[in-house]
Amino acid sequence: MADDFTGKAVEFINKNKDKPFFLYFALHDNHVPRVPHPRFVGVSGQGPRGDAVVQFDWCVGQIVKTLKDLGLTENTIVILSSDNGPVLDDGYKDQANELLGDHKPAGPLRAGKYSLFEGGTRMPFIVSWPGTVKPGISEALVSQIDFCASFAVLTGQALESNEAPDSTNTLDALLGRSDTGRDHIVQHAGGIALRVGDWKYIPPGGTRDQLGPWRNVKFDGPGALFNLAEDPGETTNLADQHPERLREMRILHERIREAPLPRE
Repeated sequence: MADDFTGKAVEFINKNKDKPFFLYFALHDNHVPRVPHPRFVGVSGQGPRGDAVVQFDWCVGQIVKTLKDLGLTENTIVILSSDNGPVLDDGYKDQANELLGDHKPAGPLRAGKYSLFEGGTRMPFIVSWPGTVKPGISEALVSQIDFCASFAVLTGQALESNEAPDSTNTLDALLGRSDTGRDHIVQHAGGIALRVGDWKYIPPGGTRDQLGPWRNVKFDGPGALFNLAEDPGETTNLADQHPERLREMRILHERIREAPLPRE
């Protein structure tokens, strides 16, 4: 599958190299069932899941190589991202936990896929546009939803009032021209959490923890409040220490739930 999908993507780029094009390349590699090509089997030492990630890297490399070979690198925006955080044992027994070793799929973040913690909702996100985007790490808060408004501005298009009403123009942040993106962001994983800058609010209720096999954690009223700048692993609930901050977050959370915010 990976070879076929990648081959079609490369073919599409070659076919459209002389005109503007858009390619959405959805890779299957690290999704179940994880069955990497025989040439990748065993290369990671971490079982089918690790091998599939190596295969994923090869697929992306083929796209980047094609752009370079065609001289399109300087004039092409490449965005690499995911749709959720990592997961290990999600019912597909491939020894992902047993062969993990010292690797931490979510880094310092807590939990993974299906969770309202940062490990579940904070995505890998890379924007490459050589000559335009300066390499580095950005702390700007952006959402994939913002692609609609941001790239409408980049391409000189106008969105109708009923199109992507919750999309925000964060183009300057995406292109590395600003460290400021959104002032808040909604995080969804079975429920709705809210980030405002470095502050994170999770409403009362339960969410999944760990990377699988999961365990559930529950927050009683009034919910949980974390300062991600000081506590990226979301280990200390600050709801009692910062009641006014908690109140502000709860009000905004309820307002968002009741009606979509207008585009800024």
